[in-house]
Amino acid sequence: MNMPSENIATKNPILKKAKPGFFHTLALLIHPEHIRASSLVFHRTFGLGGMALLLFVLQAVSGILLRFVYEPTPAGAYDSILFIKTEVIFGNLVRNLHHWSGMLIVVIVFLHLLRVFYTQAYYPPRRMNWVIGLVLLLLVILLNFTGYLLPWDQLSYWAVTVSTNMLEYVPLIGDGLKQAIRGGEEVSGPTLLIFYNLHTGVLPAALLALLVFHFWKVRKAGGIIIPSTKNRDEVQKIPAIPNLLEREIAVGLALIAFVLLLSIFVNAPLLERADPSFSPNPVKAPWYFSGVQELLLHFHPTIAVFVIPLLAAAWLFSFPYMKPGLRSPGVWFYTRKGQQIVTVSAISSFLITVVAIIAGEYLIDFQAWLPGLPEVISNGLIPLMIWGLFLFGLGYFIKRKFKAERTEMQLWIFTFMLVAYLVLMFAGIIFRGQGMALTI
Repeated sequence: MNMPSENIATKNPILKKAKPGFFHTLALLIHPEHIRASSLVFHRTFGLGGMALLLFVLQAVSGILLRFVYEPTPAGAYDSILFIKTEVIFGNLVRNLHHWSGMLIVVIVFLHLLRVFYTQAYYPPRRMNWVIGLVLLLLVILLNFTGYLLPWDQLSYWAVTVSTNMLEYVPLIGDGLKQAIRGGEEVSGPTLLIFYNLHTGVLPAALLALLVFHFWKVRKAGGIIIPSTKNRDEVQKIPAIPNLLEREIAVGLALIAFVLLLSIFVNAPLLERADPSFSPNPVKAPWYFSGVQELLLHFHPTIAVFVIPLLAAAWLFSFPYMKPGLRSPGVWFYTRKGQQIVTVSAISSFLITVVAIIAGEYLIDFQAWLPGLPEVISNGLIPLMIWGLFLFGLGYFIKRKFKAERTEMQLWIFTFMLVAYLVLMFAGIIFRGQGMALTI
């Protein structure tokens, strides 16, 4: 029997009412006054949004402390990092906190985006927030990338060099864009100063402004998305403070403990001082760009760096604005059939991408087979068209096999792209050795 709605909060000992006060009022700046009881279930959000915000705060606080000692010049950057590690009280701990929270925030924001997608939390009135989420992910990656160079060691110097070299292949504006980001032809002092100002000023300000707008849009949309239900216990509204706040504090303390332990026992990487005259072998981009670097080994650079990412980004930004199919917002994977499609998509994408990497390394060479054609055609447009036709046929088979609706096909496309990029990324990180040769 359903409990009368007015008595749920009082009869359930887990649900509490907070006494009004200063901290209660402060907490309501980012929380609604009342929430649905079912929104407290952990698997609704896994606390990912709150964790991302907490990691941003950790980044900001530790970054401000590091600014007191760090010197953004080629002559002083590396020595200032050594000074922080060895001479400053708790300096190494603060640097480790800054590094690992920076790595984790990329992962957490990415997982948060996956949660939003797989629960269909991108339909109106949350459509704009999906776009904001994609921009936030981009800003987080750029924030991490600009900070990557600041230690000015061999790892960071050459990782930024190979990453910015990719910009050359953007049509028309690539070379100018690379020079603007580097502040010249090579990665040098002006590059370090540009990256330092972006990392410590421009990007954090942009990220903070967009975060405020993001949270406001979430509040305006009615909070987190909850599956529709007729259960009166789940529909019942309860005070957000302290019921939600206590859970957020518990998750936050667990996250802080994890980052702190990681920072105590695992040091942030630091190789020898950057040497522009000596290139290590292999030279790899930062881990989140290694998938694009892997694509460069299989496609013409313009296709790998510009065309494929542009097509993927265009779909990610635009699909919430396409005519939607049937909706089931808040339900993971839409339907049971959607779960099956996601599973099939993940397995097939993994196998196909692994086979394609091995075949591209040892068997397929369009440029040698078609020597009379320009490389952008033989090793670019032709393999891209072959892949496009193959994926179209595979998608058509999935649609017919599962009688999939529009939303379920979106699940298939997204999952296939996601797993393919993860395979490319880990292949580049783990299985590429000297000369970027495949080592298995």
